[in-house]
Amino acid sequence: MTTSESHRETTHPTQGKYVAIALVLAAITIVEVAIVYLQFLAGVLVPTLMVLSVVKFALVAMFFMHLKFDHRLFSTMFVVGVLLATGILIALLALFRVIFSG
Repeated sequence: MTTSESHRETTHPTQGKYVAIALVLAAITIVEVAIVYLQFLAGVLVPTLMVLSVVKFALVAMFFMHLKFDHRLFSTMFVVGVLLATGILIALLALFRVIFSG
């Protein structure tokens, strides 16, 4: 396998793309803050915030950490780490009855 075959040839995003991603991240953060203050969403607060946090993490990892343009092994290691951490967090929240308290 040659060097050119082992690396994916993709162009990196432009500055405009990075600004757009930053705006999306800011919008998600605004939604997260708003959700905390909405009383009718109190029952699904933690799962909703977890999903939004994972989306933000994925965007930051893919674009600002350039995982989208690196070898798939790095992306796989990152995803496995996130899934493991999320599973541990859910288990701890369930153990202390944060999610399932009614």
